[in-house]
Amino acid sequence: MQTKGLFKVLLILLALVCLYQYLLIFPSKKVENKAHVFATEASANLTDAHEKESVYKIARSKFLDSASTEVAFRIPLLKSFTYNELKAQQLKLGLDLKGGMSAILQVDLGNFLLELSKENLDNPNPGFKKSIDEAQLAMANGGDFITAFGTAYKKNSTGLSLADIFSRNDLFKEDINFKSTDAEVLKLLRAKSKETVKQTFSHLGKRIDKLGVVQPNISLDESRNLIIVELPGVENPATFRKYVQTTAKLEFWNTYRISDPGLVQAFSAADTKLKELSGVATTQLDSVFEMEYTYDDLGNIVDSTKVAKVNPAQQKGGPLFANLRLQVFQDGIPDSPVMGYANKNQRDRILEMLGKPEVKSLFPQDIRFLWGQSAIEVKGESIGYPLYAIQVPPNGKAPLEGDHITRAGVTSDPTTSEVMVSLAMDNEGSRVWGEMTQAAFNGGKREIGITLDNMVVSSPGVRNGAILGGNTQISGNFTITEAKELANILEVGKLPARVNIIEEQLIGPSLGADNISKSFNSVALAFILLLLFMVAYYAFGGVVSVIALIANLFFIFGALASYGTVLTMPGIAGIILTLGMAVDANVIIYERIREELRAGKE
Repeated sequence: MQTKGLFKVLLILLALVCLYQYLLIFPSKKVENKAHVFATEASANLTDAHEKESVYKIARSKFLDSASTEVAFRIPLLKSFTYNELKAQQLKLGLDLKGGMSAILQVDLGNFLLELSKENLDNPNPGFKKSIDEAQLAMANGGDFITAFGTAYKKNSTGLSLADIFSRNDLFKEDINFKSTDAEVLKLLRAKSKETVKQTFSHLGKRIDKLGVVQPNISLDESRNLIIVELPGVENPATFRKYVQTTAKLEFWNTYRISDPGLVQAFSAADTKLKELSGVATTQLDSVFEMEYTYDDLGNIVDSTKVAKVNPAQQKGGPLFANLRLQVFQDGIPDSPVMGYANKNQRDRILEMLGKPEVKSLFPQDIRFLWGQSAIEVKGESIGYPLYAIQVPPNGKAPLEGDHITRAGVTSDPTTSEVMVSLAMDNEGSRVWGEMTQAAFNGGKREIGITLDNMVVSSPGVRNGAILGGNTQISGNFTITEAKELANILEVGKLPARVNIIEEQLIGPSLGADNISKSFNSVALAFILLLLFMVAYYAFGGVVSVIALIANLFFIFGALASYGTVLTMPGIAGIILTLGMAVDANVIIYERIREELRAGKE
């Protein structure tokens, strides 16, 4: 009995946790109801049933994606939740209940070895190519690719060592020479292949996040180089294939700064133009920059700084400034490569406005606007996604691409201990990088924009002149984790790995809805039958059992949600079995009580 109080405390805590989980359902449902209204209005004028359904789904998905990072619920003095955070803490439904798409992807290590070997992909060494093909067959039976490749190449090599093939790649110039044995090369290839599989898995997760899928399930089977993807609610396999089967595109660009002559005025004129197009008058900014001076004790000027000064009354602006917080308006830093900041749901709208012909003509012809990959946080609070402006050459191609990077890693400044990312490039990359950094330095120590899949991942500045020789270091107030992540991203551009879809399954929403209906009906029917039996047979004791069953369900679903469990049809069957076992325990207890009562005991 001494532990009775402890059990009461634990019961109360468990009940509070479950109540907390159920509480998060209501604000997320509110957002989803708004999405339903938005999608219904968007498809209201369509008569074709198929087109109407398609437009409804696209509009609903777009609304939820735009609302995914907005605060949807606040617990005063404790925490604010976005829609994504609310959904992440709720019970997830499996594909068999919700419908959607599942796929098993395999990282193509055969193509990866061809890329590393610097062989001509159309006409590789016959023995080398044959060994890759045999290793692919071995993988189909569950074998290890590198081990199978090594065994096959020992049989098919015709005297050519693996060192002869892979030493041509600058990536291996410090690890492989012509005296390296095949075993040493295979060990190195195994390490690189594992690294690439992990990087591909990580990057694929970020790509899938761009699909706007709520609660995707992505897992890695590292032993077989398999990536298992489950996307509830996705019904367009073509879009999915496009996202997962395109290799990472890493590029380096010269950038503009917000302080470049006429650029702020161009944004102001763009806002004016957009306001005119919407039929509302506006005014130009009176002034953009002012000089602020620093004085010594005698009143002499010792330093000066150009700072953005804008009339606050004019900052309200039109459609553009209503969505984009321009950098000079935000924090008065005129020499930044960041044009401004916006919330996630405003990004597409801003690019759409900046892409209008009437607006594009106000900016330099070679300018292209790209968003940063991640939102910027200041003192733990997000200020939005940064908007960058890159310079696009006449041929439309980036001056330098990721395939010229031979090595990327994390290092630190021996003097300041600042965490940095180190890069090494091949001969062509070194030449282009030298030209880019020289031009950036001559232009006022400008920044280089590093993009991955048209998203800016970093914008390091050139501070000490041209960087020759291809070895460089990127700084940016990185934490060790951030530096490792950027190094991995740069490695993705250097180690392209395709993924092949080896299995794909599309579960229609009607089947998912039917399963949900049947599952709910089965639980409800089982519960009602148990309720009727217990009340009819045991009277008041049966009522107590029913209350216990309700509490049981309350705790089961609350606990499953708190653990992040995915509920499937077998899970529903397990819950029904749990109810039956709970009733069985009650029956045993009540029958034992009746036996004692018949024996005259009280």
